[in-house]
Amino acid sequence: MKVAVIGDGGWGTALALTLLRNGHAPRIWGPAADYLAEIRATRRNRKFLPGVELPEAFVWTADAAEALAGAEAVVLVVPSKYVRATLEQFAAACRAAGSLPVVSATKGFDEVTRERMTEIIAELWGVKSPAALSGPSIAPETARGVPTAVTVACADADLARCFQELFTGDTFRVYTSDDVRGVELGGALKNVIALAAGICDGLGFGNNAKAALITRGLAEMTRLGAALGAHPQTFNGLSGIGDLMVTCMSPQSRNRTVGERLGRGESLPAILAGMEQVAEGVCTCGTALALAREAAVAVPVIEQVDAIVNCGKPPREAVAELMRRDPRAERD
Repeated sequence: MKVAVIGDGGWGTALALTLLRNGHAPRIWGPAADYLAEIRATRRNRKFLPGVELPEAFVWTADAAEALAGAEAVVLVVPSKYVRATLEQFAAACRAAGSLPVVSATKGFDEVTRERMTEIIAELWGVKSPAALSGPSIAPETARGVPTAVTVACADADLARCFQELFTGDTFRVYTSDDVRGVELGGALKNVIALAAGICDGLGFGNNAKAALITRGLAEMTRLGAALGAHPQTFNGLSGIGDLMVTCMSPQSRNRTVGERLGRGESLPAILAGMEQVAEGVCTCGTALALAREAAVAVPVIEQVDAIVNCGKPPREAVAELMRRDPRAERD
């Protein structure tokens, strides 16, 4: 199949490599023509996927119409804060291309409307059943062909199977789900917990603290997800605990790394100023806390991460408050 991959970041490039290995023809769109020319010339995506040689077969374009020309499916992989503007940029080309199956591999929310990515796709492109792909998938590992398993969720079971067949290969396994909301919420919320896991590392805490944090973080993700209409069991799957584990533990996780540097005492502006890639949890924590407060769901870990990120709270003070909370039963 001819597939338009909208997003030239590390994850978009890794998914394009997966599609190519499966015999498909990905065409990758990025916003900066000059940088795409560099990628073509060097066959390296130095900003977003360093150390990985890219095939000559890849087509790179900064033109929306060219990206969608002849496409049989679309994969959206741009950072959440750019999704709305990108979809608006593609709207005319999308209408010209007709109705296409679309899957989002972006993990986050619209900061203004708090919408999930599939909701924005449906709103701006008129797609009836957009799908969501998520799971434990560090981009450099997937790009190198390290075995990876993810979930693709869609309200239309036939479309879910279509994307399952599109991506499944010798090193990439895809499971299907009908819980689009749960898969997207898992992918977004785990980034906030990963910031907290990194803060644990930066403060020099050990495995006891990190294991407890991940466990209680998963409880918060599940409570909030269920309150927002997701199936609780989804958070026990690849797009929940699976993605949470890898994002909290991998040295290659951007969110964990940002948290680690915060725990060491670096300022957030200084950390972000030196990053080429986006740590989605930084944008997500405020939205996650707002959604939890609207739903009257207790999310103490998310609340403290938001206080550190958005209010400059000292990490050790945040940890002390978490540890001094009133005792309670574990399932409460």
